[in-house]
Amino acid sequence: MATYSVDPGSPDDAYLGFWRERHLCTLTTIRPDGSPHVVPVGVTYDPEARLARVICNGSSAKAVYARAAGPDGALAAVCQVDGRRWATLEGRARVSTDPARIREAERRYAERYEREPSPNPSRVVIEISLERALGRG
Repeated sequence: MATYSVDPGSPDDAYLGFWRERHLCTLTTIRPDGSPHVVPVGVTYDPEARLARVICNGSSAKAVYARAAGPDGALAAVCQVDGRRWATLEGRARVSTDPARIREAERRYAERYEREPSPNPSRVVIEISLERALGRG
């Protein structure tokens, strides 16, 4: 199994299929001191929009770090692993409070994880504009 790079806007069937499976993922953002902040999350991948989405509370550290980077967005990566198979999506994370964007992220989360997210009036969506996709498997 070789590691390969994929166009995040037009992944092959195997790569996209892996992202459609139900897996817990990690989100890595960068703290103001330059150290990585890595947390478990649910992630959805939308190659047509070139976005990965993570729903979370607006006061969470991941949202705070993404917001702190300003309008250019924070460097971020999401990754999932299943045995020797893995896939990583990298790009710039921005936090959205737009209700339509949050609803779309919730819809995609429910579809991938086969359960509705718990109600949360403080929910935001972290949208990662994808620049790179890597994987193995």
